[in-house]
Amino acid sequence: MLEALVCPVTHATLRYDAAAQELISEAAGLAFPIRAGIPIMLIDEARQLKAD
Repeated sequence: MLEALVCPVTHATLRYDAAAQELISEAAGLAFPIRAGIPIMLIDEARQLKAD
């Protein structure tokens, strides 16, 4: 199912972070949460990734 999901901002592929239960968009610098097994692909719900 992950292959069907893309970042709503950049339309790039997402990386699954099992430990954090998030889908990571490196291109947009956002992490989208997964709650109760459902990916929440809303920009307002995404966490901003820290700049290294």
